[in-house]
Amino acid sequence: MNYASVIETPIGRLSILADEDFVHAVTFEEKDIADLIENELTIKVANQLKAYFNGKLRDFDFPMKQKGTGFQQEVWQNLLTIPFGETTSYAKFSAHNPLAIRAIAAANGKNNIAIVVPCHRVIGSNGKLVGYAGGLWRKQWLLQHEREVAKKGQTELKF
Repeated sequence: MNYASVIETPIGRLSILADEDFVHAVTFEEKDIADLIENELTIKVANQLKAYFNGKLRDFDFPMKQKGTGFQQEVWQNLLTIPFGETTSYAKFSAHNPLAIRAIAAANGKNNIAIVVPCHRVIGSNGKLVGYAGGLWRKQWLLQHEREVAKKGQTELKF
């Protein structure tokens, strides 16, 4: 059986999709979840995301499993090693396999567990924000939020 929770955040509605054991998606995309109910896992994730947005949580601790190739799974695992409040470039992120930079970027773009698997922390080599399925404005908000929470400086004024 599948379950879902939806939360409102400062950057839009997030849908959390799971089965009994694992979260499969945290997404800004509109999903048809009319006949799905919440379960203990989706409620836990919703509470952790609320704490993240309130600046009270940096690390998530719930079981997750995305569908993907072994290569994609490896990329998503590597994303989890990027520290809260920090960024890395695609070039640095793929330094262990520089010939695969495009494949790594593509795998990053297929991440279905937004925020938790922090693909938003990967930026262009020139320091510019590039590629985020949720929109660059959300990526900018998330990076700024994490820097402020981590006390690593504010990048611009929030209104």
